[in-house]
Amino acid sequence: QLVESGGGLVAPGGSLRLSCQASGPSFNSYSMGWFRQAPGKEREFVAVNKRSDGSRIYYADSVKGRFTMSRDNARNTVILQMNGLKAEDTAVYYCTAGRRLITSTVGVPSAYDHWGPGTQVTVSS
Repeated sequence: QLVESGGGLVAPGGSLRLSCQASGPSFNSYSMGWFRQAPGKEREFVAVNKRSDGSRIYYADSVKGRFTMSRDNARNTVILQMNGLKAEDTAVYYCTAGRRLITSTVGVPSAYDHWGPGTQVTVSS
């Protein structure tokens, strides 16, 4: 089970820190990722901590340099630190876990096994 927290309303240029708490066994065996979905748009890849690549983190070009993902295996938690937020970052953000990700599919929602309910992030003045 995955549960996100930390969403809210922030002004452009501001920061938010999203957390995802995972429960259940074998957390360490999963690659963990973040996606987002804006109204009327498809679910969009944000970042993934890919376990089989030595825990390398991949980012979408749209968030590279502004968002930072981290993982705490001892606490079964993943964090998405979002800085320099823009209006176009407004979306519901989802935490996700995948057991057998390959590099070519990290951006494909159907490649993941488990999803949280999402947390709303709104960037507006």
